[in-house]
Amino acid sequence: MKTSFFDYNLPAEKIAQRPLEKRHDARMLVLDRKTGRVNHSFVRDLPHWLLEKDLMVVNQTKVFPARLFATKPDTGAKVEIFLLRPALDNSSEEWEALVSPAKRIKGNPVLKLEGRGDAVILESLREGRFILRLNVGNVRAFLAKNGHVPLPPYIKRKDDASDRERYQTLFAKKEGSVAAPTAGLHFTKTLLGELKKRGIRQAAVTLHVGMGTFLPVSSDEIEEHVMHPEWFEIPPKAAFAIAETRKRHGRVVAIGTTVVRALESSVQPDGSFLTRPDETRLFISPGYNFKAVDVLFTNFHQPRSTLLMLVCAFAGRERVLAAYGEALREGYRFLSYGDAMLIL
Repeated sequence: MKTSFFDYNLPAEKIAQRPLEKRHDARMLVLDRKTGRVNHSFVRDLPHWLLEKDLMVVNQTKVFPARLFATKPDTGAKVEIFLLRPALDNSSEEWEALVSPAKRIKGNPVLKLEGRGDAVILESLREGRFILRLNVGNVRAFLAKNGHVPLPPYIKRKDDASDRERYQTLFAKKEGSVAAPTAGLHFTKTLLGELKKRGIRQAAVTLHVGMGTFLPVSSDEIEEHVMHPEWFEIPPKAAFAIAETRKRHGRVVAIGTTVVRALESSVQPDGSFLTRPDETRLFISPGYNFKAVDVLFTNFHQPRSTLLMLVCAFAGRERVLAAYGEALREGYRFLSYGDAMLIL
């Protein structure tokens, strides 16, 4: 299938640069995937759209301050380092990272980090990725003090103190993501309380969001695209909650595409789930047969992205793109800090 089939015109002014003051005040486009009917609502009204027997599954991953700034001591040239994940399971010093501009990296230079310490390039990979070693003492303490919130490149401003809290969901517990599972950014304690009153239960899984989730597909045919691996885990408690929901004929409501990928990566033919930690490269595109998810709550996604392709697989390409067109005409705010979409 052509990647161009998932293209649409997204004006820069439609991309939200900051979140709303109250997370649950975001607008919510509701799409009936069987009929294509669209309704306009607000995230705070989510309890009215869900049913008493529904189970809401959230991603409890936590974003870490993955962006660092450095200079080349020999030239003074500025370099940006975007940490992706530890290169070794037992090491917090060696990391896989994006280094930009990559063309400035020749051989194995030592980069002087903003704050203190340095980063030594050990190995060059593909797509601007490198293996590097951080010589900073306690890496987590260094990142907490000197790291920057890894806002996506389409947010055209520097991160500030407020992003430390706003680019993190209420569900965040397990650190490991380089980007927020943005559907979860809409939830507040007030909204969660209303959902609980409605009888809607909640379960949590973990998928650490990596570079692959947000990269646009560069190949002409989507079948040629290869996903980068992302770590995930379905706890036994979540697997049990889903099984109980199925018995009660309730619906599994995925809060975000990361939850969809985690559940669909571990569901078995009998409907049970593998509950051991694993990595997934699952690429969901039109034609995929969903086995674990009934309802999807998600943000509006970039053109040509794997996230948009997943949403199109769930609700149909023509209906999703038509809904996106209506959202643009109605002034919805797009991408990470933008508005939401509920697909029933």
